[in-house]
Amino acid sequence: MADMGSFSGNPITEWLTEPGADRQMKVQKEFFYIDPKGRKWVAPAGSIVNGASIPAALWSMVGSPYTGEYRRASIVHDVACDDAAVSRKEADEMFYHACLAGGCTLFEARVLYAGVRIGAAFPDVRFWTEAVAARPLAVRGRFQPTLTQESVQNTYREIAADIESRPETMTFEQLEGIVDHHLAAEVAQ
Repeated sequence: MADMGSFSGNPITEWLTEPGADRQMKVQKEFFYIDPKGRKWVAPAGSIVNGASIPAALWSMVGSPYTGEYRRASIVHDVACDDAAVSRKEADEMFYHACLAGGCTLFEARVLYAGVRIGAAFPDVRFWTEAVAARPLAVRGRFQPTLTQESVQNTYREIAADIESRPETMTFEQLEGIVDHHLAAEVAQ
């Protein structure tokens, strides 16, 4: 496999224990990832991260924050998503490569990428909103689930199945197109 970049090491963080901050961590020492193109993605000391780029509805399917080989990737991704100078698309692509650099398999990196893309699309997808999910609607020959969580999970399952059916030689651009296609269909419904 091609070079996927590298991390500066293991992050040094501190759990924040104030009320309501049960997932938040503070980066104690600068931590960074250098992507395959040589771009440096920095999580400066003092950054607050929570590993929440993947919606909670997918945690039982993908993994909860701070578990698995994508933990380091989630730190730089959280910081990149809060950086006004970085587009979410750039941050999500970096996350994919950082997942591979962190030890994820190709399939894991691909479905984790789909998870963060769903997280980015969450507010825009009409059928994932509480108001719409609360009433049954015929969608592509089936009923809309009654819970938003189930709707998000169903979309993720469809994307993951599509990704799994593709050859391992699929490029990142092809992966991006698959995810875009599925999310565009959800927004257009």
